Amino acid sequence: MVKAIYYTVKPCVPRDLQLFIRRNIIQYKRKKCVDIWPIDKSAGEIPLNWQSWPEKKRFALVLTHDVEKGDGQNKCINLSKIEEDYGLCSSFNFVPERYTVSPVLRLYLENRGFEIGVHDLNHDGKLFSSRKIFESRIPKINHYLNEWKAVGFRAGAMHHNLDWIGKLDIEYDCSTFDTDPFEPQPDGVKTIFPFWVQNRNGGFTELPYTLPQDFTLFILMKMNGCEIWKKKLDWIVERGGMALINTHPDYMYFNNSDYGKERYSAQIYRDLLEYVVEKYNGQYWNALPRELASFVKSINYENVSIQRID
Repeated sequence: MVKAIYYTVKPCVPRDLQLFIRRNIIQYKRKKCVDIWPIDKSAGEIPLNWQSWPEKKRFALVLTHDVEKGDGQNKCINLSKIEEDYGLCSSFNFVPERYTVSPVLRLYLENRGFEIGVHDLNHDGKLFSSRKIFESRIPKINHYLNEWKAVGFRAGAMHHNLDWIGKLDIEYDCSTFDTDPFEPQPDGVKTIFPFWVQNRNGGFTELPYTLPQDFTLFILMKMNGCEIWKKKLDWIVERGGMALINTHPDYMYFNNSDYGKERYSAQIYRDLLEYVVEKYNGQYWNALPRELASFVKSINYENVSIQRID
């Protein structure tokens, strides 16, 4: 109910006031969540009968980006070039009906080995507000999945209902997280591993993000470095898990002319990638989300499943 009211009045609340409220809430919550954020130790438990990553890699590295608005879309090529500098690949998730998604950009990214995913439908916070609303949007979401030849979905604001999401024509969903008490829907799945969600339609792979979101760290908490990312990454590596990050080109600036109060330097993201490739050279499997979903489905997912929906 509170979430529904928030998204109803949100368009009328000035952006600065929204940020002020969220920052104060986070400051209060952070003191009470030191045992579960950024690391919830219970999330490091290895699933029963878990098999090793391909080629015996120590951990999986999955890079994803949510493109919130047209401004973020204009920065996607710059972001992709940073990753290419380190020989890495990622997925870009676009909101089909919030802005005009460039088919030229999608083709450019696909041709260079990046993946395209569908990010909600219009990112209005109401996708799961009722079953009627969700089911009315299924045909449109499936249309864009088919048109873009995409197999993955992520809901806006990390809202999630894995039962309903399973009705989409997807191979994977990435609308959850291992632990993040600062999200509007803060129920973490408490695992740093991908897992299979079984349902009447067969099922799909769930890929929770396991590194904190950039918006939380650099816009709301106003941090100026990637130390928390590094700390969490090292912990994930020790447990052989999946380091999945979700960043937003919208909030990055690549040159001083694009600097603003809701921006952080793309150099911070570059620093993280440099840390990964230098410290863990040859030890990670940099998988696209669709590759990771295929891997989970190919193994005996009955044994690694931690959630079933009947």
